Amino acid sequence: MVKIRLARGGAKKQPFYHIVVTDSRNRRDGRNIERLGFFNPVARGQEERLRINQERVDHWVGQGAQISERVSHLLVEERRSSTAEA
Repeated sequence: MVKIRLARGGAKKQPFYHIVVTDSRNRRDGRNIERLGFFNPVARGQEERLRINQERVDHWVGQGAQISERVSHLLVEERRSSTAEA
């Protein structure tokens, strides 16, 4: 099964997550099919906290990919922020 989930990067005490499409049997930080964006939970000041390529997410969901719970919350947050900017 294909899943859209977070893959951790960054240093100790400085997490950084890539939003990736991967096979559910792969390890969390293992091989992925495609990167769809990123999430920086410790962003400060002018740093960008969240970026998601919504078109590619819609494409993968149309292909049957399952979205993890945390990524679904981030998608809602991204949609809210993009409508607030417009």
